[in-house]
Amino acid sequence: MNWNVKDIEVFEAEKAYIDTAVIPVVPVDFGKDIRVSAAQSEFINLLTMHLERQFKGRMMMTPSFTYRMSSLMDHVVSGLTKWAEELSESGVKHIFFLTADSRWKKVEDELGDRLIWLPSIPLENLDEQFKHSIMEDQVKQLLNVIVQKWQKNS
Repeated sequence: MNWNVKDIEVFEAEKAYIDTAVIPVVPVDFGKDIRVSAAQSEFINLLTMHLERQFKGRMMMTPSFTYRMSSLMDHVVSGLTKWAEELSESGVKHIFFLTADSRWKKVEDELGDRLIWLPSIPLENLDEQFKHSIMEDQVKQLLNVIVQKWQKNS
């Protein structure tokens, strides 16, 4: 389920069956790391789109949680944690943070097994069909991680 009115209406009506939310976590930089920021954003957004197709009806994709690459991670973790708390209060049982930014690995313990980090694959020079093929392969690997986390947290 995507973050749009039509899917949110279904979410509200079927809340008991939609127990998982994925928050894409994307850094933003307008300076020297602008390309890194854009590449990670493209990768995570495309991956999220494919993941949503795989889990339609079980999983809600939130808007991306964006933060400046120059921000202190303590502040960013605090903001992301608040998003997760609000989702939990709304009845979402499993919440995953999906990112390609390796700096999140340093604060992984603070996120309580919610972090899913994947190294970004450069997509800028690939044709659309090959991009989607790569994403399908990534989703297959991600499936195993998510199922393990579901089982661990149930």
